[in-house]
Amino acid sequence: MTSQELELLHETTLRILEEIGVRLEHDGIVERMLAAGAKRGAGPQDVRFPRKMVEEHLELAPSRVELARRDGTVDALTSDSPSVFWTNPGMYIWNGKERRELKSADLAAVARLCDNLESVQGVMGMACHDVEPRHRDFTGVRIIAENCRRHVRALCFTPTGMEALAEMKKVFPGNWLSVGFTAHGPLRWTNLALAIFEKSAGSGIPVTINGEPMAGVTGPVSLPGAMAVGNAEILSGIVVNQVLEPGRPVIYNLGLAHTFDMKNATAVTGGPENALFAMASAELGRFYRLPSSSWASTESVLDDGQAAMEMTFAIHTHSAARSSLVWGLGQLESEKTISLAQLVIHDEIAGYARRIQRGSAVTPGTLAYDLIREVGIGGSYLETEHTLENFREHLWEPKVSNRRARENCPGPLEEVARARAGELLAADREEKIGAAELGELKRIEAAYRARIG
Repeated sequence: MTSQELELLHETTLRILEEIGVRLEHDGIVERMLAAGAKRGAGPQDVRFPRKMVEEHLELAPSRVELARRDGTVDALTSDSPSVFWTNPGMYIWNGKERRELKSADLAAVARLCDNLESVQGVMGMACHDVEPRHRDFTGVRIIAENCRRHVRALCFTPTGMEALAEMKKVFPGNWLSVGFTAHGPLRWTNLALAIFEKSAGSGIPVTINGEPMAGVTGPVSLPGAMAVGNAEILSGIVVNQVLEPGRPVIYNLGLAHTFDMKNATAVTGGPENALFAMASAELGRFYRLPSSSWASTESVLDDGQAAMEMTFAIHTHSAARSSLVWGLGQLESEKTISLAQLVIHDEIAGYARRIQRGSAVTPGTLAYDLIREVGIGGSYLETEHTLENFREHLWEPKVSNRRARENCPGPLEEVARARAGELLAADREEKIGAAELGELKRIEAAYRARIG
């Protein structure tokens, strides 16, 4: 978008917030917003946000959000930082032959595999079918923390579960844990979402604010119109969070928006319009000086060419747009399903995209004029010390993609990736967490299981 288009989209969003408003299905939050300067809307839970209120609370949100990993690494997200990549939440797991309900052991395997994948910086919680739904948020965090040192993005199921997560965050230093929630529009935040924001406030927990308009269903079919609705949802969510906790780290996410297939009556998450939403999310993040997020997805239910095509386009376009955070690695079937083979493949696609994003700086050292002069006309660079010392820095090497001749090809990509996942898991026997920290997470888990019932 041009600067003029961004301004027009922003101004339309402010009109939506000021003249139409947003429904906040939580009486306590409504009263907090009114006390902070909001106005009553047409319905009892409808709130209108004056321009000045929106601008003032946007200023409170930090432009830099630090997401820690438990290995001591910190991913500092800004509106123009290189993309980091997270996995995908899901309910099922695909093993190449069948899809089945996802269990705790599967989440543990995903987390442990991610600890061995270079381009996966965060692991998202999942809906484990062998765990009571109202326990899945804090139990999922314990399982992930027990099996890997990557950043943990919890799924939130209940307000009380969010209280457990706030306690768990204290077990390790830094922002090793984050949360997020999505507006269920158009222009509506549910009671659960607002309760999660309220219960998580005051702990400095980073939160991803997701707008999810579906063009043609919960937003205008024109993409800019859907963007305006989603932007209004996100900005109102940011205002709510800044009223509850001034200065809370937030991540702007319009990259969850999608479209509706008018022929098949299904949500589309892996189409070209999804890439345009993700690009808009990155641009609007820069406009508001906030880190941005997007969701890379595919409709494919198999390890096939469609999955490869849609995820490659998504990961590349999102990272090229400099979306600060891209999640969805490992997924099939529009987030419903995760596959260990796809996780390995998507890690490789992300590595490919990161290499493109890194570029190639032109300096006297990289131009290597003295070497060119030394080798001269008709010589070879293969035997030089320069090539030996520098090829790993300049040349990206795949882990599972084939570069061998036909007679030495190891097999189809999905089979090679599935085998590599198995090898990595079999070789990884390292303890990922200390006994004291694991004991504290389990104590919190047990206490909240008893409290919730």
